[in-house]
Amino acid sequence: METFDLLMGGFAAALTWENLAFASIGVLLGTLVGVLPGIGPAMALALLLPVTYGLDATQALIMFAGIYYGGMYGGSTTSILLNTPGESASVMTAIEGNKMAKGGRAAQALATAAIGSFIAGTIGTLLVAFFMPTLAEQAVKIGAPSYFAIMMLAMVLVTSVLGSSKLRGFIGLFIGLTVGLVGLDQSTGQARLTAGALELADGIDIVVVAVGVFAIGEALWTAAHLRRRPLDVIPVGRPFLGREDWGRSWAPWLRGTALGFPFGALPAGGAETPTFLSYITERKLAARKGRSDEFGHGAIEGVAGPEAANNASAAGMFVPLLALGLPVTATASILLAAMQKYGIVAGPTLMTDQSDLIWTLLASLLIGNTLLLVINLPLAPVWAKLLRIPRPQLYAGILFFASLGAYSVNRNAFDLALLLVFGGVGFAIRRFGIPVLPLILGVILGPLMEVKLREALDVSGGDVSGLFNEAIAIFVYVLVVLAVIVPIVLARLKPPAELVPEMQEVDR
Repeated sequence: METFDLLMGGFAAALTWENLAFASIGVLLGTLVGVLPGIGPAMALALLLPVTYGLDATQALIMFAGIYYGGMYGGSTTSILLNTPGESASVMTAIEGNKMAKGGRAAQALATAAIGSFIAGTIGTLLVAFFMPTLAEQAVKIGAPSYFAIMMLAMVLVTSVLGSSKLRGFIGLFIGLTVGLVGLDQSTGQARLTAGALELADGIDIVVVAVGVFAIGEALWTAAHLRRRPLDVIPVGRPFLGREDWGRSWAPWLRGTALGFPFGALPAGGAETPTFLSYITERKLAARKGRSDEFGHGAIEGVAGPEAANNASAAGMFVPLLALGLPVTATASILLAAMQKYGIVAGPTLMTDQSDLIWTLLASLLIGNTLLLVINLPLAPVWAKLLRIPRPQLYAGILFFASLGAYSVNRNAFDLALLLVFGGVGFAIRRFGIPVLPLILGVILGPLMEVKLREALDVSGGDVSGLFNEAIAIFVYVLVVLAVIVPIVLARLKPPAELVPEMQEVDR
């Protein structure tokens, strides 16, 4: 009952005309950017982060809630209409969604994706509201050794489990940790990796890193593979679902939600696994009903389930982000950077230090999710027309707004030079297939891990046993070892042969 009352208090704060306006603007901006080819939710947030500067913390987070869900919706639109997933979690949506679109059912594919996203996001956010306070209460009891171990587990999971190559994952993590070391040592005041540049004494702003890696890197990569004509976009009618489509979609929505939320709430990050499991589940259930031949040719269950799993996982990631301060996806990393800009320290004490703000944020997520459905579903044909923007003009605009946003952070021309450097890094990691999440995670968590490591060693007088003097820490280190060993065993198991043709058809 207490949780319900606090959530109602959050709604009272969020349901003002001013805050509703910011949520609506966020939804429209997030969709506007997220629907463009090759731009996922993380890049949309990185590009639009400077837009929130000048607002107070509550209004900024409300707007970000709208941008977040708008970017998620935009990613599904490009997956269905262009067969071009904005992120890896949208690959499964693209497999069946694009086949539905080519078969003249683009409207139904967009509708089941949007409604499934709304249902999964609403249920997931409510679960966050009820689970997060309990987790935060327990997290307060966690000491520095256990906290350090948990962050290490998160890094190992996102680098070695979720990626296709452990080596590339750890290269990305190494780059991120190195960037996180730039600046003055918090204990000794010694300059590290600054090359004598006074501008680097305070470290490198995460906004510059994120915008450079995501926006500039994507623009450079696209320029290197530029096509001189507009993309072939499938026409879209007004999205709707018939009775049969409703009957075939509601169960996959719920199953996808049940699969997606636990994966998002665990400090492992990523929606790739639950979306894949959802697709496999729906395919096997369809086989029992004699519909297996529809998969690979536009089965609506193959869109409804994975899209719900994707959005439920996206909602679940707020549990480790807010309760533990662990950003387990690239999108969560940008959200954490936004919170840090306002002096909000995510972690166990957040629920007590910023209780009103957090409950307003959770209420805003529910409001933004609803606005997403009410505003964007009728506008689907309009968003589809944006996909016809020629690539040169599109990415010229992205470069302009990315540069403007990076400069507005500190109003320092030096940041523009850094932006170009990290744009080159973003291009390189795409060229060599290095995942971006470990890099961003290293930049964000690296300095915090250093603080917890030093706290643990200070308590033990510099003895390394100080890292193992808590039961939770020992248990987590066991999980770290398992996380490294188990993938080696699983690698010997081949994926289902029937999925290989569909996966090869997806244009990443």
